[in-house]
Amino acid sequence: MDTVIFQFPNHVDLWVESIVVPLAVWILISGLDDVFVDAVCLFTWFSQRALIRPTDQAAEREAALAAPQKRIAILVPLWKEDGVIRQMVRNNVSRIEYLRYDFFIGAYPNDLPTLEAVRELEACFPNVHVAVCGNNGPTSKADCLNWIYKRMLDFEALHQDRFEVVITHDAEDVIHPEALHWINYYCDVYDMVQVPVLPLPTPMSHWTHGLYCDEFAEFQTKDMPGRQILGGFIPSNGVGTGFTRWALDQLAARDGRIFEPECLTEDYENGLRLHFLGCPQLFMPVRFHHLEPMATREYFPQTAAAAIRQRTRWVTGIALQSWQRHGWRGGVGTRYWLFRDRKGLIGNPVSMLTTLLFFYGLLTLGFSRMTGAPWGLAAIGESARMLWLLGSTTTLQIVHLGVRAWCTSRVYGWRFAAGAPIRAIYGNYINFRATAGALYRYVLSRVRSQPLVWLKTDHSYPVLSAVAERRPIGQILISAGRLTLEQLEWALRTKPRSQRLGEYLVAMRMVTEEQVYQALSLQSSLPFSQLDPRRIRRGIARAFPARVLDTWRVLPFQVAGGFLFLASAEPPTEELTRELARFTKLALRFQLVTASNLERLRRELL
Repeated sequence: MDTVIFQFPNHVDLWVESIVVPLAVWILISGLDDVFVDAVCLFTWFSQRALIRPTDQAAEREAALAAPQKRIAILVPLWKEDGVIRQMVRNNVSRIEYLRYDFFIGAYPNDLPTLEAVRELEACFPNVHVAVCGNNGPTSKADCLNWIYKRMLDFEALHQDRFEVVITHDAEDVIHPEALHWINYYCDVYDMVQVPVLPLPTPMSHWTHGLYCDEFAEFQTKDMPGRQILGGFIPSNGVGTGFTRWALDQLAARDGRIFEPECLTEDYENGLRLHFLGCPQLFMPVRFHHLEPMATREYFPQTAAAAIRQRTRWVTGIALQSWQRHGWRGGVGTRYWLFRDRKGLIGNPVSMLTTLLFFYGLLTLGFSRMTGAPWGLAAIGESARMLWLLGSTTTLQIVHLGVRAWCTSRVYGWRFAAGAPIRAIYGNYINFRATAGALYRYVLSRVRSQPLVWLKTDHSYPVLSAVAERRPIGQILISAGRLTLEQLEWALRTKPRSQRLGEYLVAMRMVTEEQVYQALSLQSSLPFSQLDPRRIRRGIARAFPARVLDTWRVLPFQVAGGFLFLASAEPPTEELTRELARFTKLALRFQLVTASNLERLRRELL
């Protein structure tokens, strides 16, 4: 019986052969471009590492932390973020070591759950202010930011004050405790300062989020510093970006708008506009302190669909809208980085096609060995010129993946970085889908003369164990100017071992009880206030059995919005929360009160 060997039709091989050469040429050009940036940035990095002494870095850090503090406003635009904004604000208020800052948080009038959450935060924290947008949402992130900025101006007029620096953040951000110090320090020289942005670590099995870890580690380690080295512009990353008021005034000089409402990537747009205006920009290099990077951390999309949605917005704004608005103007350095930012319009589809050809090549190689006759990509590769071209492109890809893995290892370790090459193949699919979606949406909006709307990403916020440890009470009191370092060291030496530091400081009359609880509020991300027993209904105060109130030393004082609010002189434990949940179907919300205030409430209401 004759043996029949399956073969692909000849026209398939002809089609593959016709595209291999142009694909290889593009990959060669793009690969040489990447290797050029790799070489420049890595040479600079190793040179600086050899020349800059650790003592110099430590001295600069001390100077940044000791610099006079400017008044800073943090702008946070929201759309349907009621699930994360409470935790974001409470966590960051407890971690930020800077003193002179305020949150201005924007919400839309037709997003009532988010608006209610922000108003709740405004009632709890004196440095949190709600900004209600003038339009129903979602419009665009830039439009929301403009309304927040207007609210900030109204606040300044009302309080006869002025914010000297404005920082943009998102609802999922974990702000580094020292970030505001560094922005404040560098804003003496630069009009725009960008703090590094790095995803929080996740397990290897989270492929989509791991892809973000790889790309951001590479981008923040190589591409962003490369712009600084090669004279390009610094695009804002959207979060952790500080602007001086002078720079914002320059942005508003043309039409009174700081952020362009029609832009889906207003952060990138502002970085480019400031560059054209001649404003000095700085990207802070990724520094490590106690093995942790000094960066804004957050979780990025965890699923392919969410990643495609977010990247569709990025490609639309960075590659297409920017091209439409600015063309290719600027010097050689500017045009070079515009090319790198836009080459994904070709590179992303090419990378996907290359991935498919790679697997096709493996398949045809197997058939060639089975039949003993080269065909498919195996036959094409017999040409000496093709072997040189394909070998060159493969080498460049290996070098680039090696650089990416090294960048990833700096932040996430070599074990995680070992998966970077596999995640890069997965990323080809994600980026191809995003580019196709961006082109479709952009062309459709142009044909229909309709504005592009905010492709909002759903966010999650890390549990407290995923972020840095909270600051000790003593450090918070020093940062707030309530205590000196010498006083803290003396108190730690002299206090009885069984007595808590706060109690001892109050007993020694070094701070007041209220000041200790203000620090505890910041440490635990819980609101603090003094409650008046005359404004609390006895029926609510006795909502739990007396034995429960006596055992756990809490007191219910309000029911609102489906929540039962409880006063406590201690941050609640998980055991306390579980026990109290047995007696009510309402969600529990805790508020700190001083121990003396709690005793007065119990005495008069129970």
